Amino acid sequence: MFGSKSSSAVVSDGTTLIASGTEVSGRITFSGCLEVEGVVRGNIIADADSDTAQVRIQGRGEVHGDVCAPVVIVNGSIEGNVYSGKRVELAANAAVCGDVHYQVIEMVKGAQINGSLMYSSAPAAPALGNNEAVVAPVDADEVLGEYVDAGLQN
Repeated sequence: MFGSKSSSAVVSDGTTLIASGTEVSGRITFSGCLEVEGVVRGNIIADADSDTAQVRIQGRGEVHGDVCAPVVIVNGSIEGNVYSGKRVELAANAAVCGDVHYQVIEMVKGAQINGSLMYSSAPAAPALGNNEAVVAPVDADEVLGEYVDAGLQN
């Protein structure tokens, strides 16, 4: 997982920190809370069974990929789309280069979005399938497509 090859990580309930100075390449699937202070190059996808999962991109955190979780809190940068079935919070230092799909959004003065804001009245969760699908390689674009098809895009 920490070599030069791309990989996938499965993160369990609880809080996981990707610390400053750390760079992770590959898809991250998680439940619980994921805090990003370093760099993630790949999609971040919450487990379908976790309706309380949240991603927090801290001030110096960077994500180069899509973020798909019930709650997404951003104070760093995301180069990719954001898919939230519940709430998106954009703090003063937030910079999102991509579309933001949300049910509820809070945006503080100074936050930047270079993309579209897309409201959805129905919450949805990504469909990752059974436990075997979490362990086996899953096409992140397919998962995100199912997430959008499930009701985030009108």
